[in-house]
Amino acid sequence: MSDGTIVSTIVDRVVRDRAARWLGRAGARLPTFAELAAPSRIPEAFRNALRSLDPDRPEPANLFRVHWYNDRLRTGLAATPCHLVLPPSLTGVRSPIVMQLGCFFPMIGAHKVLAAYGCLVPRLVTGRFDPSLHKAVWPSTGNYCRGGIAISRILDCRGVAVLPEGMSEERFEWLRTWAVQPDDIVRTPGSESNVKEIFDKCAELARDPANIVLNQFAEFGNYVAHYACTGPALAHVFETLRADRPGLKLASFVAASGSAGTLAAGDYLKDKFGARIVAAEASECPTLLRNGFGEHNIQGIGDKHVPFIHNVMNTDVVVGVSDRCTDALDLLFNSETGLSYLAGRRHIDPELLAGLTLIGLSGIANLVAAIKTAKHLELGDHDMILTVATDSAALYGSERRKFLAANYPDGFDGVSAAEIFGQHLLGAADNDVLELTHNERSRIFNLGYYTWVEQQGVALEAFEQRRAQGFWAELREAAPAWDMLIAEFNAVAGWEKGC
Repeated sequence: MSDGTIVSTIVDRVVRDRAARWLGRAGARLPTFAELAAPSRIPEAFRNALRSLDPDRPEPANLFRVHWYNDRLRTGLAATPCHLVLPPSLTGVRSPIVMQLGCFFPMIGAHKVLAAYGCLVPRLVTGRFDPSLHKAVWPSTGNYCRGGIAISRILDCRGVAVLPEGMSEERFEWLRTWAVQPDDIVRTPGSESNVKEIFDKCAELARDPANIVLNQFAEFGNYVAHYACTGPALAHVFETLRADRPGLKLASFVAASGSAGTLAAGDYLKDKFGARIVAAEASECPTLLRNGFGEHNIQGIGDKHVPFIHNVMNTDVVVGVSDRCTDALDLLFNSETGLSYLAGRRHIDPELLAGLTLIGLSGIANLVAAIKTAKHLELGDHDMILTVATDSAALYGSERRKFLAANYPDGFDGVSAAEIFGQHLLGAADNDVLELTHNERSRIFNLGYYTWVEQQGVALEAFEQRRAQGFWAELREAAPAWDMLIAEFNAVAGWEKGC
């Protein structure tokens, strides 16, 4: 568990050197965070080699695809990160909503592989993880543990996925293919909302010193990776679109709370453009909104707690979205009937319709939260909202079939499609929207005490220091420090500079 500090110096040089030689034998050169933020910095030899490499193979070279700039074939580089511009004809609001797509990341088709890299690599290069002795334990509600298993596999490390048993079958199918052994997949009770049960299992596993728990909700590497890489990628998208519309301003950045890693990109965008930071969560489990609890099916945004790496005191708005809404829109976006309605009655561009399949459940939640934000703040034509889709609809076919069977046993027709569109897009209300005052921020911050201090044993001083923005500003300096350690690590591994 994090003690509230960031480690950016070598703790154990013997362990560091042993890990470097281990990765060298595995053929793994670690990319720096600067290279992942701007892949044009990746050595040309690596970029050329990737063109003939399957992005879904457990090959060390795929580390150089753990960034936002993969093209839609995932074999080359895109000039601008792949994104969708969602028009008023779809969203019902005047503000352009732009969604950056995470499904083009390698191996898992989700941007959580970046978070996994950000959590493990700092431990490797500081001598706090020995792949010859340790197992990396990856707790999550699905995508992060898949990213962790992928990173572990290509670094020749043993990885253990810990996730709720109620998550989509597609997640478990992937894990069965990639995990080294069947018992490296640990199922915990419950579903999306049952994060505490994940923590309890990790505490049990951590009793064995060989198990190193990389808790995405508390590992500052998750925050730093998204601030250093996701933030600049989103800024690039905004600046590209603003070049064609000089009066455009970045009004807000929306991301589901989840582990709060992606929300770190909001800190970057607020620093650079003054954008408001909007945290989304499930209305069925209104933790940030009302200190609440409950169950929901927006897979990927586990809740009932405030993540340790959430910079709460810099968050501006909280928006609740119902899982009824996300399940229904997932069906609309991924059925022939739904797409026919959107094309024929709503005249949505065919290219955009094809892009809707690239948005998973949490991405749909982000879309609806962005619509509700635009309505609540009365944003106009020149007020852009940026958001992300962590993964695509490909991971939720089993969930879609369940929703269809439970709600449309007699078949899904055009009338039903129109009802979904009218209710959940055009009719999205600005309910469950809370603009945060200082007192509201403090209330949410204080709620985290019960998880991190009382349950997880974090020192009170370490918990409290996160109130100050100076703490987070200092934290962001870790990326360049880690990059220097990565370069040194690669040299010990046998990689010549520039190779």
